[in-house]
Amino acid sequence: MKPLIGVIGNAFIVNDGYPVQGAGTSNLKAIAELTGATPVIVPSMGYAGELAIDLDTFAPHFAGFLFTGAFPNVHPEEYNETPTEAHGTFDRDRDRLALPLIRHCVKQQIPILGICRGFQEFNVAFGGALYPEIRDLPGRMNHRMPPDGSLDEQFALRHLVQFEKGSVFTDIFKTDAIMVNSLHGQGVKTLGDCVCAEGFAPDGTQEALRIKNADFALAVQWHPEWQAADNPSSRALFSAFGAAVQNARSSAHTPH
Repeated sequence: MKPLIGVIGNAFIVNDGYPVQGAGTSNLKAIAELTGATPVIVPSMGYAGELAIDLDTFAPHFAGFLFTGAFPNVHPEEYNETPTEAHGTFDRDRDRLALPLIRHCVKQQIPILGICRGFQEFNVAFGGALYPEIRDLPGRMNHRMPPDGSLDEQFALRHLVQFEKGSVFTDIFKTDAIMVNSLHGQGVKTLGDCVCAEGFAPDGTQEALRIKNADFALAVQWHPEWQAADNPSSRALFSAFGAAVQNARSSAHTPH
């Protein structure tokens, strides 16, 4: 039986009013095709302001988790700042699920991969803060999704990411720089405890994070899930995630 990877879902409204929880097909395909695992959508839901699941009983059913991108941003109250119009929209139920789940997975050595909002959640989960709009900062480029064009054009490779020499990312990609797409407005302001930045855009924006003391807890600010099977860097990243999931699963079933 293939291991299960939980894919963190998001709230959507369909048919002009019907609420659903879902995850982008690209995320699910990347897990199914490149990790050797089965993707399972995990709804970001809470009841009466509380998390709807108990992490101690829920998380062990999964061999890993993918923290996906999303339009709503992490609420700035999570990093002790006051929300402004520049912070955009929020999804407090996702905050309530993702942030404690990230900390739980790191503590329990459950492999996790973060993408875009997931990248930002990794940082905030350990006490880091975010800029609401990095394109407004002096010397920074616009990292947001182009407003027009087809999906292929919007998800096209746009800038280089340079990795620290000897980092886990250079080991995964077998190079110290790759081209990536860019579809985010926010960025790291201050790094959280045990959060290490190991990849940077040409303007200095952090684009790749590693959580220290974790076997596999990596996050990237770009979207490797887009047509992942056709991109060598995306294949390498998801394959490394899959290998970590398989290793963690084997260790969990090895007698001690």
